[in-house]
This record gives sequence, structure tokens and C-alpha cells, in this order.
Amino acid sequence: MKTNLKQELLNIAKKAQKAARDLSGVSEAVKNACLLDMASSLIERSEFILEANKKDVQKAKLAKQKKAFIDRLTLDEKRIKDMADSLAEVAKLTDPVGEVIRAWRRPNGLWIHKVRVPIGVIAIIYESRPNVTSDCIGLTFKSGNSVILRGGSESLNSNLAIFKVLEAVVKKHGISEGVINIIDTADRRAVDELLKLHEYIDVVIPRGGEGLIKRVVESSLIPVIKHYKGICHVYVDEWADLNMAQDICFNAKVQRPGVCNAMESMLVHQDVAVRFLPGMLKKLKQAGVEIRGCETTCKIVKGVKKATKKDYATEYLDLILSVKVVKDAQEAIEHINSYGSRHSDSIVTENYENAMQFLKQVDSACVYVNASTRFTDGYQFGMGAEIGISTDKLHARGPMALEELTTYKYMVFGNGQVRI
Repeated sequence: MKTNLKQELLNIAKKAQKAARDLSGVSEAVKNACLLDMASSLIERSEFILEANKKDVQKAKLAKQKKAFIDRLTLDEKRIKDMADSLAEVAKLTDPVGEVIRAWRRPNGLWIHKVRVPIGVIAIIYESRPNVTSDCIGLTFKSGNSVILRGGSESLNSNLAIFKVLEAVVKKHGISEGVINIIDTADRRAVDELLKLHEYIDVVIPRGGEGLIKRVVESSLIPVIKHYKGICHVYVDEWADLNMAQDICFNAKVQRPGVCNAMESMLVHQDVAVRFLPGMLKKLKQAGVEIRGCETTCKIVKGVKKATKKDYATEYLDLILSVKVVKDAQEAIEHINSYGSRHSDSIVTENYENAMQFLKQVDSACVYVNASTRFTDGYQFGMGAEIGISTDKLHARGPMALEELTTYKYMVFGNGQVRI
């Protein structure tokens, strides 16, 4: 980044705005070919990317970052292949741009078409996970948007390496310079300056911890779509298949605890607590999970640390779990709506009425019956990839993929009509 940070960011934003307009004339076939080439290049240049990633991981270890943090940061051959696969999946998806959402004729003969179009310029501010770089580039590119990326300082080397690989492919295909952009400085002032550029940037999407998102929301002159923390719950109902419940809860907590769709709190109906909790908590403890439980939980299973209200409102992103015994589904729903973050919540039950009550009354982006919260993911939903999980209600909610990266305009066809 040059000395004049403000001017450099302004130049990037102007370039991105022009490129977004140019991209509207690029065919779906050209975009798909470019995306497939990006996927291949990630595999071909994996050694270059992994060498850069090693620098970030080593720095994190020296800083004594938590294990879950280092896991989010670390790349390996499999994760790079997953990144490439995501780009290839995005290439296979139907381009949403140009889709006619609705069309109708007025009595005066006017044909009105509501048509899906790109948003324009999207700024994405994110932390830790380098794979976000390629996912965001793929999705914004396919949906016809320019993107300005600002990753965290902890993953700067990895992000720049991935960006350079993909930027070379964009140039090779003759796509306008400025369609993909990255801010290559760890200077915190860059975010503050970026958030002022409302004349050129159409929306900001922050992905990361609570502090980052609050800072962006409070400082931005640009509309923000929040990808807030994931305080996700699994509620084991009195009508649950307890073997199924054990598998779901274990997967939701342990499979990858450092991500936003991992279970942070487990709720259990009082009628099955004595049968379910001892075996469940033993299995979780064997996997290294620290349990923090309510008074009833502590009575049923000895050696459990007493949970506080703060525990129930905390996104641990680690092998820590809060547990609460509830009297019925209604109490579980009220607890989730009070302490959750409107991200992902699940009920395990064989009772249809309880399942439907949970689905209707839990105010979260994704609600599940008899499945792990770990499925809240654009790739798992068949969207190819995702920008993130929006916990807002406007303009997008849940996994943000191609369709959520578009808006619409009205195209009106006439034959000389004038208003009387």
C-alpha cells in the first residue's frame, strides 16, 4: 500500500466501480471458463499458497493463538482442493443475472419485467480463514459484481497468495482490471477509509468476530449486511431418538468447533435428561469438550462446571459447551430466542407438532429438525459456496450465494404510451 492510503483506496474503489459496469457485458460462458481456470490454478499453484500460509500459521503459533483459531487459519492440500472444488461448483450453477423474476402486462399495454441484476461493488471485510478469499472472488465474479477484499492481518500472506493466483487468471481471460481487488495492508486505518466510500461501494459484508462487525456497523457510511456470531443450539426433545440425538450433538460440537455453525449450547428436555446427559457428556468430555451446565445438569453429572448467563450468550468457537435442562419445547424456544444469535438451531424429535412449533417460532436464519447445525453452509446447501451466513433479515438471510449477491431492476417495454 502506498503512503497516501486514502488516495490508494479511492483509486481501488473507482476502478472497481468501472469494472463492475464492464462485467455486465461479459457472457456466462466466459465467466464460467474463467472460474474453471481459477480452480485449476489453485491446484497448480498450491505449493506457492501453502508456503505463504506457513508464514501466517507460524506467526499465530508464536502469538500463542488458540487451537481453533489456528485451525481456521491453516491450509493444506485438502482445503485447497475444497477451495478449487467450490469454484468449479460455482461455474456449474446457473447465472442469476438476467433472470426474469416476474413479468406482467398493464391494461395500457406496457410490459413490465422485474429482472435480477448485480449489486455492483461489494466490499468484504473478514478474519482468519484464507479460503474466504477464493469463495468471495468466485461468487462475486459469477454474479457480475466487483469485489474489494480486506482480510485480517493474521492471514495477510495467505490471502495475497490466493489473490495473486486468481488475479493472473482474470487478466489472462481479458476481464477488466478492477473486477477483483485486495487491500494489501494490515493498517487498521484502511477499514475506516474504505467505509467512507459510499459513492463507489454499494454494500459492505463483514465476516468475523463480534468486535469487527460492531466496528463496521458503527463506522460505515455504506449499507452493511451483517454476518454475526453463531450461538447455535441443539434441543433434545422428550420425543427424541436419543441415539440420533447423541450423534447429532457430537457432530455439531466436535466435528469442527471453531466455525460459526458449530453448536455452542445444548438444551435437553427434563424428562430425558437423566437418560441422555451422562452418556452424552462422557462422550463429549472424551473428545476434550469442557462442559458448563445449569444446576440440574450439575446434579445429574458430577464434575460439571456451573454455567453463567454469560456462558449461554457466548460464541466459544472452541471445545466448550453450555448445557441447560428445560421443562418443554416452549422453554427451549424462549431460551434460544433470548440467548441465540439468529444463526442456526436444531431440534431432535419424533413429534411432528413439536418440530413444527420449533421451526415456526425459533427466529433464526436456519432451523433444523433431526440434523446437525453444521450443514449451514453454502456448499452443503448446493449453492456452490457462500460469502457467509447473514444473520440479518434484509436484504439476505442465511447462506449468501449467487442469488443473494443480486438485486433487481424493472425493465419496461412500451409502444408509445404516455401517462394521462
